Amino acid sequence: MTTISANLQAVLARIGEAARRCGRQPEEISLLAVSKTWPGSYVQEAARAGQKAFGENYVQEGVDKVRETALPDLEWHFIGPLQSNKTRLVAEAFQWVHSVDRLKIAERLSQQRPAHLPPLQICLQVNISNEDSKSGVPEEDVASLAQQIAYLPRLKLRGLMTIPAPAPEFARQRAPFRRLRELYEQLNRNGFALDTLSMGMSNDIEAAIAEGSTLVRVGTAIFGERKGS
Repeated sequence: MTTISANLQAVLARIGEAARRCGRQPEEISLLAVSKTWPGSYVQEAARAGQKAFGENYVQEGVDKVRETALPDLEWHFIGPLQSNKTRLVAEAFQWVHSVDRLKIAERLSQQRPAHLPPLQICLQVNISNEDSKSGVPEEDVASLAQQIAYLPRLKLRGLMTIPAPAPEFARQRAPFRRLRELYEQLNRNGFALDTLSMGMSNDIEAAIAEGSTLVRVGTAIFGERKGS
């Protein structure tokens, strides 16, 4: 078993244990392997070990990696900040975007999504900790933005994503994830049919799962300490 394969199994075991600890089924939580800064060969190795969903933060690197790996059954998620001059590349190459935080970006993604491809799957990025250094829509603006995006023809709004401020203690890690879950539940009570809570990374998987995460984004625990980040 390769190191990446062994790491994947260890992460899946963590997810399973965290799920069972809070009365959930492990199958309720998907694993997104964050491959930013790592070469396509690492993605191929993880794919051979059974991993199918991969996340990228940088547009050009991600697009190049999609083309380089050329494996048709992989699912590519863009999870980094997105500028309006890069939306076409993302709309053409990725299946998911987790980092939509303003209407202009969503409109461009919808306009630029090729007609022969399925609708682009979208999560709104929420700045749940109100950090100036983080992208994301403020909590109070999420419902309005979600309503506007729901009408865009080439997008499908699936859920919410967040990257909270780091916290050393489990209880403090849970708090922002709880707020995102409550926001997600409120949207669904108001008529949305969201099914994705993209929250939790290598250092806070357990807290995110305890608060209802359906997708965790893990890079370091699978591929190792990142190069150039």
